[in-house]
Amino acid sequence: MNIKLIVVDDHHVVRQGLIFFLEKNSHFSIVGEASNGKELLGLLEECETPDVILLDLSMPILDGTLTTKKLKAQYPEISILILTSFEGEEHVIPAIQAGADGYCIKDTTPEDLVTAIENVYEGKKNIDPKVASHLLKHVQKPSDEEVLAIESLTRREREVLIEIASGKNNREIAECLYITEKTVKTHITNIFSKLPVHDRTQAALFAVKHQIK
Repeated sequence: MNIKLIVVDDHHVVRQGLIFFLEKNSHFSIVGEASNGKELLGLLEECETPDVILLDLSMPILDGTLTTKKLKAQYPEISILILTSFEGEEHVIPAIQAGADGYCIKDTTPEDLVTAIENVYEGKKNIDPKVASHLLKHVQKPSDEEVLAIESLTRREREVLIEIASGKNNREIAECLYITEKTVKTHITNIFSKLPVHDRTQAALFAVKHQIK
């Protein structure tokens, strides 16, 4: 496994500290660094395409949420892991809605950070437990439209959605439900068409928010 990374943080000491730590892991290769979103977008036109971008939220010129939205529009194949000190819903929800594949708090352990990077690289969602607990406190009653959308899911689509929310990738879902990966992809396409979501992270958040189980 060789995961190519770009580290984006406006604090030079933090950025260099992350790079120093990550370079010690033989599974990671640092292909670039930037201090804000605008600098990152320029860098991506010149450097080797990364697999994962570690992205701070609070940055000058172009913050993490807007950067995430632009990245997902231009480079949908790149996984984005938010690494920030903010854990409030006012920061988490916009970042996830913008397309972030994971959300980590900066006081996470080094081991958990490595796991988070590997998870988003493998297509799994990775939400810091502190953030997940915070989000669960804000579970809202679904609107009439959301109720109808949820009720339109077939039993198998609901099962696939639950597995997405648990962090499983397509292969793992297929093995768990004893179906093919192609069938899993078909169910996911149907889920995206029925629910107000556009990617796996949004689908997982929708399932958690509305306690689908």
